[in-house]
Amino acid sequence: MNYLFPAQPIPYGRQHITEADIQAVVEALHADFLTQGPRVAEFEKQFAAYVGATYAVAVSNGTAALHLCALALNVQPGQRVITTPITFAASANCVRYCGGEVHFVDIDPATALIDLKAVRRLLESQPQGHFHGLIPVDFAGLPVNLEEARALADEFNLWIIEDSCHAPGGFFTDSAGEEQRCGNGQYADLAIFSFHPVKHIATGEGGMITTNREELYQELLKLRTHGITKDPAQMQRHDGGWYMEMQELGYNYRMPDMLCALGISQLQRADEGLARRRQLAMQYDVAFADLSDVQPLSSAIGHAYHLYVIQVKERKNLYDYLRTKEIFAQVHYIPVHTMPYYQRFGWQEGDFPLAENYYAHCLSIPLFPSLSDEEQQYVIACIREFYHA
Repeated sequence: MNYLFPAQPIPYGRQHITEADIQAVVEALHADFLTQGPRVAEFEKQFAAYVGATYAVAVSNGTAALHLCALALNVQPGQRVITTPITFAASANCVRYCGGEVHFVDIDPATALIDLKAVRRLLESQPQGHFHGLIPVDFAGLPVNLEEARALADEFNLWIIEDSCHAPGGFFTDSAGEEQRCGNGQYADLAIFSFHPVKHIATGEGGMITTNREELYQELLKLRTHGITKDPAQMQRHDGGWYMEMQELGYNYRMPDMLCALGISQLQRADEGLARRRQLAMQYDVAFADLSDVQPLSSAIGHAYHLYVIQVKERKNLYDYLRTKEIFAQVHYIPVHTMPYYQRFGWQEGDFPLAENYYAHCLSIPLFPSLSDEEQQYVIACIREFYHA
């Protein structure tokens, strides 16, 4: 097969920084505030509007967002929270930070999302009140049906944190035919997003929490800044303009103005990037339709396509082969319950066979808005060549 090596290596994901992004950061650097300034509130306002939520709280990264959510929901030592094993470890770790117990549930093999039917079986196997929360993950950008998750949560008295790091702009269609955007707060108590460089909106590090519940919003504002408030309406006393009160143990999980400036700039073209991701995914779907050795995960109209995941035969050999061609695919994810830390709590390989089978065959291939059609065709050609197709 005749093809030219790419001019530069092709990673599975890559940030796209424009001159407008750079100028936005430069302007922030020339302004009066590097942190705790007006760009933080502006980014929060614009992001909340983008996902359709009432409130948004900018934080230092997605992991901090998860931790603050668990704190705001008052996760206590020994409380049991359900999540998926196919996710980044932070989705589970936030429960452990608070001393809670993590319980995993297997996935739907067609989507790699948490299997809500399996969640129901687990809930029904224990007395009411045994479990306290649910953390579904919009994996690869495919939204969980949160309407169904909310019905479970209401029946069994659970809160919901939607881990939507992969899915800003994504949506599912509810039973009334309405599009429900990831993070809009319609069904989840809280939702979180990440602005890591490979995500839809890239600020280097950064995260966002969205909610429609004012009491959680006010709690998050305190918790991200050491548990301190300067609001006279919330303080026990007021000695003067300098006065502030630390009312609980919080953290420094703030996001600085210069990164919020970058986030605001990136948000202006979020829909454009999302459209390009969907176009590239459709082109992959067509390219692999006749290749039995390559099975993409199920798609949906509202998929946000942070990742394009294929399940393949000879995954390790294909991974190594692509690297010789300057294509740097990745694996998402190693099942969390197989990590040595979580095996200390009794989890072991074999507990969740569908997740483990998915892991044995999954590969994330290049997908990002600045991926050119020529680069994508090169990736496709190399994969087809590997399978002699």
